[in-house]
Amino acid sequence: MMQVAKAHLVQLQWEGPYKLADIPSLNHEEWDYGIYQIYGKHPVYGSDVLLYIGKADLQTLGKRISQENWLDTNDSNNTKIYVGRLHGPVNKSEEEWSVEIVLAERLLIYVHKPAYNARSITSLPDSKLQDMHLLNWGHHRDLLPEVSGLRWTQKLEHLPYEMYKLI
Repeated sequence: MMQVAKAHLVQLQWEGPYKLADIPSLNHEEWDYGIYQIYGKHPVYGSDVLLYIGKADLQTLGKRISQENWLDTNDSNNTKIYVGRLHGPVNKSEEEWSVEIVLAERLLIYVHKPAYNARSITSLPDSKLQDMHLLNWGHHRDLLPEVSGLRWTQKLEHLPYEMYKLI
């Protein structure tokens, strides 16, 4: 029988939408870190679609998102931003916090494949993500409410299985 490792649970509490003008206010040094989603107009996929998923782990969300020049898009007045902050029953060390943000971003990009994350959607480092279980709470918009690394990695590929039959 296969032994499945205990899942590494990561929870994100999502808020939004924010306008680009609101983003600099997300600059509190104690908690404004996490993942963000950018929604806007894409020439192929249409308007108000998920364009990008990013992370802010070494600088605040306000600083990081402001560096990306979303004002230069052709429809920046309609850009919407959602931010997800880590939460759970206990605080984590700064290093654990940063690792969880990096891994959550990788898994979310791989699963949802936003148009402007094209470089990051082709591979997933199995060893670090295979036991991750990510829950999206609040205003997570188009993200799946629950994402499992076990589902999206190759950990289960070697297992033999067959359709159940009555015995």
